Formats: sequence, C-alpha cells, structure tokens
Amino acid sequence: MQTQKKHRPSFSFELFPPKTAEGMDKLRATWKQLAPLKPRFFSVTYGAGGSTQDRTLGTVLEIITDGHQAAPHLSCIGASREEIAATLGLYRDKGIRHIVALRGDLPSGMASAGELRNANELVAFIRSRTGEHFQIEVAAYPEYHPQAKSPRDDLLNFKRKVDAGANSAITQYFYNADAYFRFVDDCEALGIDLPIVPGIMPIGNFSQLARFSDACGAEIPRWLRLKLQSYGDDLASIRSLGLDVVTGLCAKLLAQGAPGLHFYTMNQAGPTETIWKRLGL
Repeated sequence: MQTQKKHRPSFSFELFPPKTAEGMDKLRATWKQLAPLKPRFFSVTYGAGGSTQDRTLGTVLEIITDGHQAAPHLSCIGASREEIAATLGLYRDKGIRHIVALRGDLPSGMASAGELRNANELVAFIRSRTGEHFQIEVAAYPEYHPQAKSPRDDLLNFKRKVDAGANSAITQYFYNADAYFRFVDDCEALGIDLPIVPGIMPIGNFSQLARFSDACGAEIPRWLRLKLQSYGDDLASIRSLGLDVVTGLCAKLLAQGAPGLHFYTMNQAGPTETIWKRLGL
C-alpha cells in the first residue's frame, strides 16, 4: 500500500450557502468557530444548475474578507460555455484563486445538460480560459460513482480530470478506510500523482445520512447502519457512536499517510470541532 506523505497535509471545511438571513447568521457563527482551527480553506457549494451561484460568491467573498481562504464550487451541468466563462471572469476579478470543479446535478425540470457534459471538460475549459490562475480541486469516489459503468471506468474518468489540469482531489465521504487506500493504490498504478484528500462526514442524524448515502453511493457498513438504526430517536447515542467511529477513521487515515482531511460540516461547527480536538490537531 502506497501512502501520500510526500504531500503537505491539507485540512479544509465545506459549507453551503443558506437560503435565509437567519441561516446566513448561523453560517457566519460556524466559520468563525472553525476558523481558529486554521484550515487551508473553506469550500462553498454550488446548487444544482448553478442555482445558488450568487449566494455562493457572496459567501466566499465574505469569508475572504474575514481573513480566510475560500473556494467556490463550480458546476458545468446546465450551463453554457459563455455562462461559465463569465463566472470565471467574475471570480478572477474578485481575487479568487481556488475552485472546486464539478459536473454537478441537473435540476429537475431543466431540459439541457449544458455544453460541457463532464468535469474533465470543465477543468480543461477553466485551464483554456484562465491558464494557471486557479488552484482546481476535483471530486474522487473511493467507492465509485453511482453512475460509473465499472470501477475501471470510474478510475479512467478520474484520470481524465487529472490530465485536464486538476491540482488535487477531494473524495466523496466514506466509512471504510480500506476503500480509500485501495483507490489511492489504483490511482498510483495509473500514474496519477496528486493529493487525494479524504472527504469526512460527521454523523449526527442517521436518517439524513442514510438518505444522502443512498443517493451518492457512499456505503454505510452494515454493522454501523444496524447499530445506528437500533438507537431510533436517541440522538445522543447516535452522535456518541458517530464521533467514535469518525474520529477513529480520521486517525487511521492520517496515520497511514492520507494528505489531509476535508470535512463536510453541514454548516455545523460542533461535530467537526470535537473530532478535530479528539485527534489532537
């Protein structure tokens, strides 16, 4: 098993732009609580078909103004080259130098998938328009994308994003460290050499987690799913087990050479901060 210790560890936190003023107040409190942990950057998601584009940019700029690094997500699905070029120009004019480039999801009711169909086309387009201005993160799937024809096909799709000019990758969340390390080994066998940072999802709400996992193809191990189910509405027990499991996962990943951690915070600072402190980071 190969490790990625040659890359400097990178810690980052993902946020999503809220729809209300009250949600924005809560989000500010979240990043201010997490900021003392000194993440390399905060990423801010981008709704299906660019539906939160304005709120994404506004959130990123406020985080940057607050003295922290931030990276907007940018998806290509449902968008034209002209629209994406305009967004890139806006980001560059605002001094943003870091992007998470994704295919994205087609919103219900939207007929056209847009002019760029895949994330590798988006990465290539960003490079063609902006050169090396942006640090580009892409997505990786240790348990394979749910729409992939095969594990090999998924790996080759990831390689196309890397070859198009990605600088580093963030994985879908997972709870099986072996899946991650096997994925890294398979990538290295294909000549892929860039940091592949594990995505970490703290566990606080089992029904929500189960719904997310069924949709995105992330596996909840049978023992963990059954144990969490058995707690019913006992949120304290769910969170206690979740903290133990995710802290153990993070510790194993870092000990065996993962190049950092990217936390899907769900706009809540508490679980991520607790895991961070337990890890002694």
